[in-house]
Amino acid sequence: MPTGRKRFFVQCQHRGERVWKIVGDAGTTSVDEARASAVEMLAAIRRGEEAPHRPDETLFEAVAETVFERHARLWKAGTLNVNRSYLRCQILPHFAGRQISDIDRQEVRNWFASLRGTPVAADRSMPVLSVIMREAEAMGLRPEGSNPCRGIRRYRRKGRERFLSDEEIRHLAARLKAHEARRPQQVAVIRLLLLTGCRKSEILTLQWSDYREGHLFLRDSKTGPRTVWLSEPARNILDGVTRGNRWIFPGADRDRPRCKSWLFCFWNRVRAEAGLDDLRLHDLRHAHASLALRRGENVLVIGRLLGHRRAETTLKYTHAADAMMHDAVEKVGIVLGGE
Repeated sequence: MPTGRKRFFVQCQHRGERVWKIVGDAGTTSVDEARASAVEMLAAIRRGEEAPHRPDETLFEAVAETVFERHARLWKAGTLNVNRSYLRCQILPHFAGRQISDIDRQEVRNWFASLRGTPVAADRSMPVLSVIMREAEAMGLRPEGSNPCRGIRRYRRKGRERFLSDEEIRHLAARLKAHEARRPQQVAVIRLLLLTGCRKSEILTLQWSDYREGHLFLRDSKTGPRTVWLSEPARNILDGVTRGNRWIFPGADRDRPRCKSWLFCFWNRVRAEAGLDDLRLHDLRHAHASLALRRGENVLVIGRLLGHRRAETTLKYTHAADAMMHDAVEKVGIVLGGE
């Protein structure tokens, strides 16, 4: 369980529905006893003699664990780990020990308000709680349409989009070139991030089999498999990387790719030297999109370059276009004003 306790449980399909029952506490029930009880429970369910839910089956933490077990095959591993962290740190401290059916809208509002000091964590915990409540309805543990998270507005946070100017790109390029002889792999990764708009994990976990026909064929990006079209400079970087392992950027033990911390340490040094202390690695993705926008590409094309599923996700890059329009107006004003 999320609380650390261990329980035996059994689940099965019955008449098109998934049935989940707690068998007993692992601290007081042996494996053989749990298996014998599970056999009896399954037989009773098949006979239509399913017993009503026990109180310990309908505790919030028990239902949450059921939901996470079901979603383990739907969520990516990284998403599952992050959501478990929000469950453990933000959600369980407030709702553990409560009957799932007793949690109402006002209690959820109070919980959300208590997290105002950490708005990011609050906004990301709310969807996790909402999924748990929605699944509780599907399991018959709450009335249909009773999700207490519905309609609660998220915190308004200042956007973190950061776009690089041409001058900043030149500063960054100069610092990368200065480190290229001693840190060729880190420099190659950062250049690829800027040239492709890929996410950190997509570049760090590249295998040579993903690079063919002048493209990257990502087998499992955030939005599923996708093709990344490479420019000539990007292809030159990959062609210059030494082969000898299935990973393009192999880790120290050669059996795994490089980890993010290996890249972050180098990145922190480079951005400080370039005078870009507020620039995140993820902002290189923004820079790729804004450069495409400044060269006249439309939102649909940029969305495909970045692997976005929805156009709305790409629209935030129009902020760069707003800045470009402001600069253009200023330049025209100077000319027409006779300065």
